Amino acid sequence: MENIILVAGATGNLGEKICRALLAKGAQVRAVVRPESNPEKTEALREAGVLIFTADFNDPSQLQAACSGVSCVVSALAGLHEVIVEAQSQLLDAAVDAGVPRFIPSDFCTDYTQLAEGCNRNFDLRKTFSRIAESRPIRLTSVFNGAFSYVLRFGIPLLDQKNKSIAYYKGKSDWKIDFTSLEDTAAFTAAAALDNAAPRFLRIAGFRVSPEDLVPLSAKVFGTPFRMENQGILDQFKETIEKVRKVHPEGEHELYPAWQQMQYLYSMFAAHHDELDNACYPDISWQTAEEALQ
Repeated sequence: MENIILVAGATGNLGEKICRALLAKGAQVRAVVRPESNPEKTEALREAGVLIFTADFNDPSQLQAACSGVSCVVSALAGLHEVIVEAQSQLLDAAVDAGVPRFIPSDFCTDYTQLAEGCNRNFDLRKTFSRIAESRPIRLTSVFNGAFSYVLRFGIPLLDQKNKSIAYYKGKSDWKIDFTSLEDTAAFTAAAALDNAAPRFLRIAGFRVSPEDLVPLSAKVFGTPFRMENQGILDQFKETIEKVRKVHPEGEHELYPAWQQMQYLYSMFAAHHDELDNACYPDISWQTAEEALQ
């Protein structure tokens, strides 16, 4: 079978980068987009060499047409239940019906297999889809990349550039947190999509840093070492998040409510990769922590 890869979510930041990484590797690339997708982004993909399939996800025949002859479907869809579970399941079933042998779901995050239900709402949605996908006759490969490295520039509590502080939790000052850039995640995913022997799970990190590591790094990048601040016990932080979530039910309909952002911080300190699969595709030059901050 030819290396024809179908990308869903191709007009998004990660999806667009996956398309370009696949094209750079000589693959034939298709993108399935909704009728309401941004026409400028769709046209940019077309000009780059991507074959565009416009499809209503509620129409199985349109999705099957996009999947026909494809060797792997890569999903970079982003959203809540109606996207991660419902729309992605529609795409999955179309891929199965079209005889596509492989599917890479939108699991670009911390390794959620290490986390209990309720720790992270957006990860729970991916777990729900995973259970559905594992019941279908198609080979799955999930790419776990930890956190995207750009979040370090957002002033999150882990590295608060405004207050020049670094957050950690009791007993976790030396805990290594996995980070990978969008570009490196895209390049690795493209390689996995073209690898018919890719395993069920692949775990990567462009770099791994602990709160302690961030002290000298902040001095090097910003000219002064940030101070470390103990945030207490991680389990107590989890309880606080649950309370905040209960009093803000409107957040259930938002992709990144404040309590969801807190859940991402919790996940950084609750799970990390025991081993990395970076060496599976050795032609990637991984972004460093210093490069991410600069």
